[in-house]
Amino acid sequence: MDMLMFKLDRSTAKPMYEQLYTGIKDAIIHKQIEVGAKLPSKKKLAEFLNISQTTIEIAYEQLMEEGYIRSKPRVGFFVEEIDELPYIEKGPLTMSFEKAEKNNYEFDFHPGKIDADSFPFSIWRKYAKNLYDLDSKELLQIGDPQGEYTLRAEISNYLYQSRGIICKPEQIVIGSGTEQLLPMILKLLGDDLKFALENPGYSAIPRIQLENSALPIPVDEDGLIVEELEKTNANVVYITPSHQFPTGAVLSATRRTQALNWAAKDENRYIIEDDYDSEFRYKGKPIPALQGMDQNNKVIYISTFTKSLMPSLRVAYFVLPATLVPKYKQTFSFYSATVPRFDQHILANFMRDGYFSKHLNRMRKIYRKKHEKLTEIFEMYYPLVSFTGDMAGMHILISVPLSKSERQLKEMAEKNNIAIYPVSDYLLSPIESKNPTFLFGFGGIPLDQMENGIHQLMKCWGIPKSNKRF
Repeated sequence: MDMLMFKLDRSTAKPMYEQLYTGIKDAIIHKQIEVGAKLPSKKKLAEFLNISQTTIEIAYEQLMEEGYIRSKPRVGFFVEEIDELPYIEKGPLTMSFEKAEKNNYEFDFHPGKIDADSFPFSIWRKYAKNLYDLDSKELLQIGDPQGEYTLRAEISNYLYQSRGIICKPEQIVIGSGTEQLLPMILKLLGDDLKFALENPGYSAIPRIQLENSALPIPVDEDGLIVEELEKTNANVVYITPSHQFPTGAVLSATRRTQALNWAAKDENRYIIEDDYDSEFRYKGKPIPALQGMDQNNKVIYISTFTKSLMPSLRVAYFVLPATLVPKYKQTFSFYSATVPRFDQHILANFMRDGYFSKHLNRMRKIYRKKHEKLTEIFEMYYPLVSFTGDMAGMHILISVPLSKSERQLKEMAEKNNIAIYPVSDYLLSPIESKNPTFLFGFGGIPLDQMENGIHQLMKCWGIPKSNKRF
């Protein structure tokens, strides 16, 4: 065949071998070189193009790797037949994509935000650095489907000390968030379950797989109304007894007993206890976990490190009653843990050496100050503005006596660069409300900016300060 007829541009920064590779590949694709044709030897082509044989060798090797040519020992290089795939020359991209809007509000009162400035980066970095080492090469392999034993052991110790829960690591399953773990629990409990939820409640839960089948159970100042649950045919209920989301109500002692008695009446009944925000309580003693009161293996406890550490860590877990562990192992024997093993060990070591407890104690003080500041500011607007759910957690509910809808007030706030969140976003079914009500999360708002943000919001809503106090 004729010597390859194309020029190499010696004035460009593009390497010679890459120019040669591209030229031969394009000639093969456009059938300018026939299938089976023999390419020039490295020596001959190097002399013809006045370049080194090494350059020719690199280009030929790349073409062989991609299947455009093949080598016959002591014979030469030959063009391979390639599949007839549509080949389109790359040109300007004509397709347009809608860019997702990212709102950077001056004040964002989202209930899920944390105080990022207070995270112990240096300590976390030390554990991560120590772990990413050849000595940890075993962590590159797939781990235990339930999660790393060392982390489950630390969680077991923590639950006993902080929540009065007695459980073994074998009862704990680790996953990447409530949204991932809840479907596993529901699958474990069977196909014929009738699922009940608090209303209002955690908004992500009904969207998982229960949009049309979940039974809404109302809540009041004492938490879930168990009498309403008893009127349904539900056999599984999802509740947040220590700090009801989003109202902030605490399930009363009477209703805790009622709920446990409800579950004990049928072997197929279970309570899923989400211990939401339990670490942060500002008045009175910590509320004991419902699981710690359970004598009949009826409570499945679920919690996360979202608020206590960081939302992006994506580590959550549930604690099964001992009676359900064998069924879990049988049902999910083929599953793999969804949290990276390195992240699990970093967290386990962080907990083992006491840094998790220290971090929690520090954050309780920080969030208590923010909580006190928030309620102090809203008191300036009482009674036009009232608030509830102020015993624990990282948000409160405020109600305003305005004639506009929650959606209209939200839009007014957004025009003033403030993000707020209506309680209607968390309803499973509509509830009549006298006044528009909003969740105000204070975790992500700096203490020294909180007052300015709320005053700006009240101003745009037209709500004046009041001289009255609680």
